[in-house]
Amino acid sequence: MKYMLLIYASTTDEATCTVEDWQDYEKAMRDAGVLVSGHALQDLVTATTVQVDADGRRTVTDGPFGESREVLGGYDVIDVGSLDEALDWAARCPGSRDGGTVVVRPIADFGD
Repeated sequence: MKYMLLIYASTTDEATCTVEDWQDYEKAMRDAGVLVSGHALQDLVTATTVQVDADGRRTVTDGPFGESREVLGGYDVIDVGSLDEALDWAARCPGSRDGGTVVVRPIADFGD
């Protein structure tokens, strides 16, 4: 089953993981054959938010600018046998440390 790991980094200066930690994590997922895809996102200041009202009018703003202690920094899609395996990979993610979190969501299968 495929799961998306949404990696939320802390916006505080608590993070101690290194680039090598991330590279090692990605290599471990590749070596285990579970990594489907994954990307880091550019800085939050590059984000744009789109909203459409009931009349179909589009509003585009810079942001999001919500007051949050975490920001979505990237994602990985993995293919594993169970939720427990997905949770194990989430716990190994460098983004789950130092005030960050990893949200694990199953990917819906609509029988393509």
